[in-house]
Amino acid sequence: MPRDPYAALRSANYRLFAIGGLASALGGQIFSVALGWELYERTHDPGALGLLGLLQAIPIVALALPAGDLADRKDRRKILIFTLPFVFVCMLILAWLSHSKAPVWSLYAILLIESLFQAVANPARSALLPQLVPEETLANAIAWNTSRWQLASLAGPALGGALLAVFKVAWPSYAIAAGALWLFWFCMLFLRPAPMTVTPVLGEGVWQRLAAGAAFVRSQPLILAAISLDMLAVLFGGATALLPVYAKDILHVGPVGLGYLRAAPAVGALIVSLTIAYHAPIKKAGVALLWAVAGFGLATIVFGLSQSFFLSLIALALTGATDNISVVVRHTLVQATTPRHMQGRVSAVNSVFIGISNELGAAESGYLARWLGAVTSVVVGGIGTVLVVAGVGLKWPQLRGLGALESLRAEKEEPDSKEPGV
Repeated sequence: MPRDPYAALRSANYRLFAIGGLASALGGQIFSVALGWELYERTHDPGALGLLGLLQAIPIVALALPAGDLADRKDRRKILIFTLPFVFVCMLILAWLSHSKAPVWSLYAILLIESLFQAVANPARSALLPQLVPEETLANAIAWNTSRWQLASLAGPALGGALLAVFKVAWPSYAIAAGALWLFWFCMLFLRPAPMTVTPVLGEGVWQRLAAGAAFVRSQPLILAAISLDMLAVLFGGATALLPVYAKDILHVGPVGLGYLRAAPAVGALIVSLTIAYHAPIKKAGVALLWAVAGFGLATIVFGLSQSFFLSLIALALTGATDNISVVVRHTLVQATTPRHMQGRVSAVNSVFIGISNELGAAESGYLARWLGAVTSVVVGGIGTVLVVAGVGLKWPQLRGLGALESLRAEKEEPDSKEPGV
C-alpha cells in the first residue's frame, strides 16, 4: 500500500508539538552538558555527578505513578502548561546561582525542585502524542519523534560544548535551555488535542488506578522482560555520567571534546535508526534485543579502557547504535500492546524503570568512580551488563521467541468493569 512518510507532519498539531519538542530537547542536552561540566569543574569529585543522578531519580520514582494516573484523568496539555513554567523558573534561578558562584548545595536544591515538576510533566508529555494525530498516522509520528530526539541528542551536546568553550562558564547555557523550554511551553498554548475518553470504573479508588498500570506491566511478560533488561543494562553500563571525568582527566579534551563525547552515541543511534527505517523490519526482535544489549555492554568496556579520543568516540557510537535497537523494541512493545486508556499509567511505570536505570545508574557510576576510579567503574558496569543479558534471557525465555514487532496489537476497547490486575 502507498505510504506517506510525511503523514504526521501534515497535522498542524503535530508540527507545533515537534517544533517545541525539538527546541526543548536541544535545550535539555545543552543544559545537561553544562551542568555536568560545572559540577565536576567545581568539585573535582565523581561523586558529585553521582549525587546529581540520585537527586534526579528520587522525584521520578516517587511521583511517576501518581503523575501517570493524573495524565490518564486530566487534560494532558493543561498539565504541561501548568508545570513547565516552574521548570523554566528553576532554570533561570540555576543560571543566576551559577553566575554568582553560589555554593554547590544550592544548585542541588534547585535541581531537586526542578526534577519534581519534570516528574509530573513527563507522563503527560509521553501520553499526549496519540491525541495529536489520527490513529493511522501514530506510527509515523513516533518515527518522526525518534528522529527529532536523535537530532537533538546529536546537535545538543555539540552546541553545549561549544557554548562552554566560548563563554568559559555554564550559566549562559542554562539561560539558553530555559529559553528553549519557554518555546515548547508557548507551542503548547496553541495545541488542540483530541478530547480524552475517560471511563471511570465503579468503586475504583486512587490506589486501584495506580496499581492497574503496574499490574498490566506484570501481566505482560514481554514488556516486563524488555524494560527490565533496559533498566538493568543502563543501571550497570551507563558511562554517560562520567563523561566530564573522561573529558577533563583521562582523555584531556576539554569542554568541546565533552560535547563530542556526549554526541557520539546519537551518531550511532541515528545510523541504526535509518537502517531500520529503510530495510526490512526486524524478524526476530527478541534475539536482536538480547544481542544488542550484550553489544552495549562490550562497547562500554572498550570505552572504559580506551585512552584514545577517536576510539572512545567509536565505542560510544556503538553504545548508541545498540541502545537504539533496545529503544525501538521496548517502545514498540509498550505502545503497541497497551490499551489507550492506560497509556499514561503504563508510560509512568516505564518512566520509573527509565529513571532508575538512567539516574540511579549515574549515581552508581559516580560513587563507584569515587571509590574505585572512573575506569574501573565503567569496565565493571560493562561486565555487569553482559551478565544481565544472560540472566534476562534465562528468566524470560518468551523474549527469545519474540518475532516481528508488526504483529503486535493492543486492546483498543475502553474498560467496562475492571482493568487488568485490579
